[in-house]
Amino acid sequence: MSRRLAPRLAWSLCGSAVALHVAGGILTAIGPDPSVASEYPVAIALLVLSVVGAFVAARRPGNAIGWLFCVAGLLIAASGTSYAYADYVLVEQPGLAGGVAAAWLTSWVFLPALYGVPPLLFLLFPDGRPLRPAWRIAVAVTVASLVCQCTAAAFRPGALQDAPVAGLENPVGIDVRAWTEVVELTGWTLGLLSIVLGAWSLVLRYRRSRGDERLQLRWVVSSAVLFGGACLVSAVLFQTRFTGLGQAFVFTAFLTIPVAAGIAILRYRLYDIDVVINRTLVYATLTLTLAGVYLGSVLILQLALNPLAVQSDLAVAASTLAVAALFGPARRRIQGGVDKRFFRSKYDAARTVDAFAGQLRHEVDLDAVGDDLRAAVLDTVQPTHVWLWVRS
Repeated sequence: MSRRLAPRLAWSLCGSAVALHVAGGILTAIGPDPSVASEYPVAIALLVLSVVGAFVAARRPGNAIGWLFCVAGLLIAASGTSYAYADYVLVEQPGLAGGVAAAWLTSWVFLPALYGVPPLLFLLFPDGRPLRPAWRIAVAVTVASLVCQCTAAAFRPGALQDAPVAGLENPVGIDVRAWTEVVELTGWTLGLLSIVLGAWSLVLRYRRSRGDERLQLRWVVSSAVLFGGACLVSAVLFQTRFTGLGQAFVFTAFLTIPVAAGIAILRYRLYDIDVVINRTLVYATLTLTLAGVYLGSVLILQLALNPLAVQSDLAVAASTLAVAALFGPARRRIQGGVDKRFFRSKYDAARTVDAFAGQLRHEVDLDAVGDDLRAAVLDTVQPTHVWLWVRS
């Protein structure tokens, strides 16, 4: 594809996704249940896929990941808009045509975007090509799984899944349930296999990478780990009344994956990722530690202050003060532990600088100071050569 045509096509796909999202939002707002529109920002947030994909495809047209994001964003937009149209037509305006077709499209068109992006991203990142020619088989497995999943969902007999109207029959359902069940089972089995192969490909690529490629992989791996953590948090919150907060965590974390991939492919400030990882580890650990201390202290103080009428207020106040007092020392201790375990070079460099500063306070010989300075520079910066010039 030519350099002139690629940006036009990429931004056309992005613009089409935006237009579909806007149309779907309007139909949802005027539909039978306008309160559903409050959930539509989640779908709008998925436009990040289209925007990032357009940036990558326009600047790196030979990289398949940009086009993967563009197509995925367009399919998600088509799914949301078709559902909104089906809901509006089947409930509010039964005389309009296309309601059943829109509901049928909703039942399967989102599947390639939802279950195709993760394994294909792992297999093709960062240059848009498989790790080795033999890994094209894994790409074929992923495509085959998507074809089976979409075929089974599109031609499954009986009521359409996730339709706006309960009991709406599939207009193109094939009345051979055993056949669709076999196709569906094959699709999900191949999909699980593609995820495993994609993750393994990413691990092998990371182990063999050096320089910029390793930094690129760190971006995507970090966002994937963040997404996995958000899914765990959401699973815990799903058992409480904060289900909406858990869903927000999942979608926000999901959006970091295309953003991280776009930054890595375009190689924009790759060196900042170590700082991001460091701060994420420190403050995530700190948050979990302080939350555990707070809940434990509240429980213990409530048991200890049981005879008092204001036990709850006293326990909460004392626990809050304890957590506030622990914040600074806990952060410094956790920061040191993270640096020592995951950022050893930074930890050793900081210790070397501290040791040099301690020696400098008691050293009066200029030659000895110069030797200590050269040793500190060699240990921390690790240059090829070191020269020290002292002005006379």
